[in-house]
Amino acid sequence: MLGLMKHWKRPDTSIASVSALLARWWPGTREDRSAAPPTHTSAAGRATRPGHVYLVGAGAGSADLLTLRAWRLLTQADAIVYDRLIGDDILGMIPPRRERYYVGKARGHHSVPQAEIGSLLARLAREGKSVVRLKGGDPGIFGRMGEELAVLAEAGLPTEIVPGITAASATAASLGMPLTDRAHAQQLRLVTAQHCRAGGEPDWSALARRDETLVFYMGLSKVTEICQGLRDAGMPDDWPIMLAANASLPDQQTLIGTLGDMPDKLAATPLPSPCLIVVGSVVQMAREMSKEARVAGEV
Repeated sequence: MLGLMKHWKRPDTSIASVSALLARWWPGTREDRSAAPPTHTSAAGRATRPGHVYLVGAGAGSADLLTLRAWRLLTQADAIVYDRLIGDDILGMIPPRRERYYVGKARGHHSVPQAEIGSLLARLAREGKSVVRLKGGDPGIFGRMGEELAVLAEAGLPTEIVPGITAASATAASLGMPLTDRAHAQQLRLVTAQHCRAGGEPDWSALARRDETLVFYMGLSKVTEICQGLRDAGMPDDWPIMLAANASLPDQQTLIGTLGDMPDKLAATPLPSPCLIVVGSVVQMAREMSKEARVAGEV
């Protein structure tokens, strides 16, 4: 393990080379690059089991945020069912000749309806295959995992959940700020912005608190509604808000402002999706880190 850690710290280390090194280091795991059909190690040496479905979090974008448990399952599964936000670096860890099924969703377009995804997972497991259902971030945070678990439970199929690093944690870490802080926020609330629409608005008065951090997922198109809803519920116009796109990736982009000016800032500087929205005084820490970085760069 020490050798693996030293290898990872090298500046020229690629995800592919680390994946290959892990395959040699971890007993019972190998990266099959031969022309022969994939073979299986004994049950004692394998992370996966036939007929099982593993709901796995791929982390928040950067491939090196993938957990070792997730990597081991990914390299041993017979079939991988994956989402839109799974990057090429992570997909590149899948050995050749494994079955791949893309079931990605984007706003306003679902390549495969949710009901069909559940049916696909059940069919593959009934065929005796070990199946990884690979989701961006953490599968249990706005990943519709509950619906898939219900289908698999009804079919009597064994499942396992493997957590991943969610976008909120990855974004805060990359910006050098906490999500909770004794002086800023004693609570953290994760909210899906999909409810910020007609007939499905959240309770803005319950969300309008100065002692907690709000993190809205899937909210890029709802920034105006979020800012207006919180202001109408009593939050000040100058309350900090931050938008972060492509969390943890080299092309991560952030936009820092206030509830009063963020809609105009976003209109002037559009961000790509996926985008996370963080509301709370902890955003001031990110702002200070940004200022210090600029000053350091000028020295």
